[in-house]
Amino acid sequence: MSPVSTTVNVSGMTCGHCVSSVSEELEALAGVENVDVDLNAGGVSTVTITSETELAPAEIGEAVAEAGYLVVANMA
Repeated sequence: MSPVSTTVNVSGMTCGHCVSSVSEELEALAGVENVDVDLNAGGVSTVTITSETELAPAEIGEAVAEAGYLVVANMA
């Protein structure tokens, strides 16, 4: 089975420490293979999660919240 890529928007991240906090929480989820963060300091950052299976949005939201940030709806 090929990996699943999920992209979410996260607000509130401003620095590398924020990125590592969010990445660490997401990487702790079962099946997550990689987390790639495109940091937009002070704005909405894009987080792409590569996992073995599709992740539940609530699961992603809880992990991001655990790191102290918020998943926001795509404004596009």
